[in-house]
Amino acid sequence: GQNALLQARKFAEDIGLTGVVITKMDSTAKGGFAFAVADDLAVPIKFIGTGEKVGDLLPFDPHSFVAALFAHE
Repeated sequence: GQNALLQARKFAEDIGLTGVVITKMDSTAKGGFAFAVADDLAVPIKFIGTGEKVGDLLPFDPHSFVAALFAHE
């Protein structure tokens, strides 16, 4: 989480950002860092990757994301 925020800050510093794409959400990480990055950099989360295929890159839906964070497995 913290490493992602530091990397995003450096990237924004060097080239600027208009949004964030969050990937590897099919792993065990919950991804709460996504909100920290978007908030810290004042940019929206535009897409989320939930797998390894092109079709697994989806437009970000905050309601679905929060529901998934609290889902019981």
